Amino acid sequence: MQIAKDVKRAARLARRVLKGRRAYFELREMLAARGPLPTEHFRVGVYFADSDVNIYQMRQWYAPLAELSRTHPVLVLARNAAGARQLMNESGLDVAFVPKVTDIERVIAEQSLDVILYVNQNTRNFQMMRYGERWHVFVNHGESDKMYMTSNQHKAYDYAFVAGDAARDRLSKALWDYDVSKSTVAIGRPQTDHLSGEPPFAPDDRTVVFYAPTWEGDRPAASYGSVATHGERLVTRLIATGRHRVVYRPHPRSGVVDSEFGEANKRIIAMLAEANKSDPTAQHVYDTAPALGWQLRLPDVAICDISAMVYDRLATGKPLMVTQPVAPEASVDEGGYLSVCEWLDTTDCDSIDVVLDRVIGDDAAREKLGVWSTRYFGDTTAGAPTKRFHAAIEDLLAKADSWREKSARV
Repeated sequence: MQIAKDVKRAARLARRVLKGRRAYFELREMLAARGPLPTEHFRVGVYFADSDVNIYQMRQWYAPLAELSRTHPVLVLARNAAGARQLMNESGLDVAFVPKVTDIERVIAEQSLDVILYVNQNTRNFQMMRYGERWHVFVNHGESDKMYMTSNQHKAYDYAFVAGDAARDRLSKALWDYDVSKSTVAIGRPQTDHLSGEPPFAPDDRTVVFYAPTWEGDRPAASYGSVATHGERLVTRLIATGRHRVVYRPHPRSGVVDSEFGEANKRIIAMLAEANKSDPTAQHVYDTAPALGWQLRLPDVAICDISAMVYDRLATGKPLMVTQPVAPEASVDEGGYLSVCEWLDTTDCDSIDVVLDRVIGDDAAREKLGVWSTRYFGDTTAGAPTKRFHAAIEDLLAKADSWREKSARV
């Protein structure tokens, strides 16, 4: 038994090493073909230490960063070869591969990089944060009431760009001696200004249901994933009605920790494929697109787990349900939007069509969504979040200039 486990572990390690070597050599060719980056060109950097498995944390920032680059060129500092390769393939942003600390220092010497943005809480962020004479800013990869959103790591950054008042309240309650008024800047969700793209189906009279569960989590308190507890049953029922179209977008890490969770995910994908084969007009979607756009904007209703996806959808003000975690250890914030959201219990899954009809037609629920959307994101008028994001960056660049002038006079 143990020998078999050791063999599997060795095989996984070998595959990981081969993948890393392949990514490294492909990336090296891409960098050679691109040539060197211009020096003294970038003042805004984005630090990303992860591999391609966590690239989703960067993807929702591609469009806002690309727009920012028009006035303030942005450089992504990528530490991992697979992550850097993926960024070069799909982000449209300038990428510097900096696997070693000496590589980071070389880039710092070549570029001003007065503002460094961080999309996650990777511990390797601290290897970049050791460098002063610049602003280190946590922008996160999504607004959420997950427990880590109130991590004490917020104190390590000079500033945190948050979505709105809800995030500020959450931080002020959870962190001791954290000056929310000084250390946070509310920008809303610039990503909502870029919900573009068209669906891979022709809209008709079917009710479009966006089911976007998170993964199983890496600890009991983060056991929010619903694929195994809710997913199979609710998808089975929605397929059976013949009047629903399912857009299924599972978290890219589904099954990484729990193989049973991963198997349930595979069964849902297979169910949708079989349903489309049996009825081509169904046009169910297993969605793996790099970026979110129409998936948030178009569906009649969304079903999400406790995750940033809830708040991505909330920003649109359209009907939404949140799955009730089954694990007793799961940490659920009783305040904020989750205190008033439309919960989906496992007992509702076999009659999900009836439940969704009620939620979609509930005018009071829609009005409540609008109120909470404003509380979490402020003004969501098209273009408003992007303006706030740009203004926040410009303010920090101006502060950097001021500090540099003070230093020169000393």
